[in-house]
Amino acid sequence: ILSLLFSLPPSTAKVGKTSLIMSLVSEEFPNVVPYRAEEITIPADVTPERIPTHIVTSHWIPLITENTDKDSRVPLILVGNKSDLVEHSSMETILPIMNRHSEIETCVECSAKNLKNISELFYYAQKAVLHPTGPLYCPDKKDMKPLCVKALTRIFKVSDLDNDGILNDNELNFFQRTCFNTPLESQALEDVKNVVRKNLSDGVCDNGLTLQGFLFLHTLFIQRGRHETTWTVLRRFGYDDDLELNQDYLFPPLKVPPDCTTELNHNAYLFLQSVFDKHDKDRDCALSPEEMRDLFDVFPYMPWGPDVNNTVCTNDQGWITYQGYLSQWTLTTYLDVQRCLEYLGYLGYSIIAEQESQAAGITVTRDKKIDLQKKQTQRSVFRCNVFGDIGSGKSGFLQAFLGRNLMCQKTIREEHRSYYAISTTYVYGQEKYLLLHEVFPDFDYLSDADLACDIVCLVYDVSNPYSFEYCTKVFKQYFMDSKIPCMMIAAKSDLPEIKQIYGCSPLEFCRRHKMPPPQSFTCNTAAAPSRDIYTKLTTMAMHPHVSQADLKSSTFWLKASVGATVFAVLGFAMYRVLLKPR
Repeated sequence: ILSLLFSLPPSTAKVGKTSLIMSLVSEEFPNVVPYRAEEITIPADVTPERIPTHIVTSHWIPLITENTDKDSRVPLILVGNKSDLVEHSSMETILPIMNRHSEIETCVECSAKNLKNISELFYYAQKAVLHPTGPLYCPDKKDMKPLCVKALTRIFKVSDLDNDGILNDNELNFFQRTCFNTPLESQALEDVKNVVRKNLSDGVCDNGLTLQGFLFLHTLFIQRGRHETTWTVLRRFGYDDDLELNQDYLFPPLKVPPDCTTELNHNAYLFLQSVFDKHDKDRDCALSPEEMRDLFDVFPYMPWGPDVNNTVCTNDQGWITYQGYLSQWTLTTYLDVQRCLEYLGYLGYSIIAEQESQAAGITVTRDKKIDLQKKQTQRSVFRCNVFGDIGSGKSGFLQAFLGRNLMCQKTIREEHRSYYAISTTYVYGQEKYLLLHEVFPDFDYLSDADLACDIVCLVYDVSNPYSFEYCTKVFKQYFMDSKIPCMMIAAKSDLPEIKQIYGCSPLEFCRRHKMPPPQSFTCNTAAAPSRDIYTKLTTMAMHPHVSQADLKSSTFWLKASVGATVFAVLGFAMYRVLLKPR
């Protein structure tokens, strides 16, 4: 509901304020007019914008402008009433006032007695509130304001589906249909481009609309009083009256019950693949720093820091690969789904994917207790928390998952270190994501997040006789009575093994507590470290109900890992094939 203030100096009584209101409501001139109409609500069906309007009386222009912030002035409509009593127009007198006060949106001459321009008056009043010129345009400079330019630039980039810097006919039609629910006729499309060509030398390129041409068109709309067109576009792309992205747009409702996780669904992955494709201009299946900046140019800030390059797979140049890119999105969705919704909002997911909101791209998995009861899961992302004392080899274990041997790991700067690593594994031929999280070694202060996982890794250094004891303490204090499967990792297995200072050997400890035997692991290799251990971890996370006897069986692990290499190679090859036609 809009609130309109009828403002006049107190000395100018009986100018027809009340008559205007009464005439609009009753659609006839009242013979008996009350001294003042009390607060009144005009029903939606008597105004063109179909919006109920609330009207009260108040004070005059100087008082309004003096008591409102310059950047958020209340829009004003100047009304010349009782035009039935004069034969001449008062517009020449009014124009200097309008020029002095930029917050005056328009001026209307009307007559309550003859019902002249009554409906139009309130239409302009509603339009001034619903589609204000102030946030969009600076009359003094005769140009759009910076915030408006920034918003429309993002809209252009989101709508430029192939990222070639122009909106071709297909993209313009999609944009038109998205914002106005109707495509442009081919002749209308050409007329639009001709207008731009005529006024702007670089407005059209390769028969498509450039960013400058797009901005010029909206400037033209505003200058010609068609600013509702620009507002329709802005609001469709999530902007509020202050030209900030609306919180309801960025954070749509999404309920995640306890013991449930969040994953991207198939449609969201397809959308993110298309975003990657449009920015991977050199088709090397990786994002260079320049390509990465271009991708995130529609964000108000850079969402990924240097640590991301040590969280996911990169190429030899340290650039995030296609697989690494999807992995990071998967990680964000799992750890902070609200942040993921926000990011998808900046990319325009709901608009480009034609979904109600970003929430349509998220799958909330069922309760893990149900998975355990049914002895199966539909989840695609599994979390492994990695515990170990200082220097046990936890960081090396995470980085090895990303294909980095010890020599590569030594080049990582401490300030760019990541406590997460995520990539894909294949279990029974199915692609799954394994998320490794290195937990801080002070086990007396473990948070709920440190304990909430699908599988636990207990890492000890075979060359340090005191390393194993830490693992036993963590296991006994937090996981001995839980249903979370645990795996013991004998790290740095390339070094001479030293007897652990503990009551029993690691192998005997695992037998007593029905765990698989310790798994030897090293990242001190010439090539990329072996990934077998990560397939085993994913398999155990997927099947927490599997018995100890099965875990000891080589046949079980062989079946789980069969086809992993084939599927990994095939997946990459298929992506390269899909890129070729582009």
